[in-house]
Amino acid sequence: MLVADFFRKKKKVCQLCAGKSVSYKEPEILKKYINEKGKILPRRVTGACSKHQRYIAREIKRARIIGLLPFTN
Repeated sequence: MLVADFFRKKKKVCQLCAGKSVSYKEPEILKKYINEKGKILPRRVTGACSKHQRYIAREIKRARIIGLLPFTN
């Protein structure tokens, strides 16, 4: 086994491509995609594809506007 293979990270699969859905009406699910300060987590952390990362960000922003999620903690 090569050292490079040992440190190689396993590629994450986009949860939304696998069939899960995210809506601005479900803040419990959206909280998995924001950190403790209320910032949206990047793709490399969430494992979402670029299409669904934009969708997640849009839904988080909608939830913030109607008051389901805080802008900051």
